[in-house]
Amino acid sequence: MTKEECFYLGRIVGKFSFKGEVLIKLDTDEPETYTEMESVFVEYNENLVPFFIERSYLHKSTLLRAKFEDIDTEEDAEDMIGAEVYLPLTMLPELSEDKFYFHEIIGFDVIDTEHGNIGKLVSINDSTAQALFEIEKDGKQILIPMNDEFIEKVDKKNKEIKVITPEGLIDLYLD
Repeated sequence: MTKEECFYLGRIVGKFSFKGEVLIKLDTDEPETYTEMESVFVEYNENLVPFFIERSYLHKSTLLRAKFEDIDTEEDAEDMIGAEVYLPLTMLPELSEDKFYFHEIIGFDVIDTEHGNIGKLVSINDSTAQALFEIEKDGKQILIPMNDEFIEKVDKKNKEIKVITPEGLIDLYLD
């Protein structure tokens, strides 16, 4: 299993108890969706290693307290702190037509109501306070805030995102 075939679920942020339990900070709006997992992939030395889960439950809302098979001591759990946790893309819950996962829309054409096709979506930068569409057109980068008011429609069938941008925003990049 490669990272490209998986989605980021969270990070192991601490240990819990002397029996090898860990706390996973889930990167999701619906942590309760992930309390019944049988296994996860944990990144070790740039490889994804499968771990089977003996038991898990939510701890303080977005933390998942998990006991992995064969991780039985505090020291074993300590070694896992900081590791990223992944699940196969096939385990993503189905979304309604008007919602999308970031990885689904990479490569879509971005169509602005005023400027037409303004390029291909190459990435989503969610490391800032406001997530940004990173669009490339003719070697230039265009950044558009990922805001519900700017997104008119996501057409998964035709691989297009129709946007309505504030006046002058696109001109900043294309002039």
